[in-house]
Amino acid sequence: MPTPAVPPEPVTPGPPRAEPRPLLTQSWLDLAFLHWEADPADVAPLLPAGTVPDLFEGRAYAGLVAFRMHRIGWFRLPGLPYLGTFPETNVRLYSVDAHGRRGVVFRSLDASRLLPVLVGRAAFNLPYMWSSMSVARDGDTLTYTSRRRWPGPRGAYSAIGVRVGAPIAEPTALEHFLTARWGMHSTVLGRPLFLPNTHPRWPLHRAELVGCAEDLLAAGGLPAPAGAPVSVLYSPGVPVRFGRPARAAQAPAS
Repeated sequence: MPTPAVPPEPVTPGPPRAEPRPLLTQSWLDLAFLHWEADPADVAPLLPAGTVPDLFEGRAYAGLVAFRMHRIGWFRLPGLPYLGTFPETNVRLYSVDAHGRRGVVFRSLDASRLLPVLVGRAAFNLPYMWSSMSVARDGDTLTYTSRRRWPGPRGAYSAIGVRVGAPIAEPTALEHFLTARWGMHSTVLGRPLFLPNTHPRWPLHRAELVGCAEDLLAAGGLPAPAGAPVSVLYSPGVPVRFGRPARAAQAPAS
């Protein structure tokens, strides 16, 4: 199993880098974080060149994260109330590059607005998918549904229900590892890139899984989960800024 060229940066609840001049702004609201353990050997081939699996105590993790995207905006312009606001559900893995920067790798991003899907695919080479989606709340229970329209596999779906519990005063080391992610690894025009982000520390809650049926992880190239997720969390959300991309695989300066 490949190892990082330098030790990974520490896992920090707050951003490890200065807030960038924003390339993109947005808010992520009403998030449900579901995570399963994954075999690092299954994860490694799914990551961009120049990155390796980021492990916690020797284990890799695969995440299914459902939420409401709110008001995507470019630079310092106001976010879009309609085109920039929609449900989204992501399949994500965890990576580290030659600089030791920890990040997220998306295997799929299902969203219910076609134009942001097209922009995300064209501008950032992200695996955005156009899907029929909904987020509904009934008291302390949220239900997230998604069924893929395009490009496929058509009909790939998820139906997640979580009951929100008490706020978490101090997340565990694993909970920080799974949520405190300050960048995204991707490949654009054959070149690996790191897109940094900043946001306030996550306000996390315990959550109870009240329903989960999905095949998005398998559609993203991962083995289908064999059981219940090992971690279920909820967050009311945070405002987010993405900075300009940087090369991910360049050797660090001496």
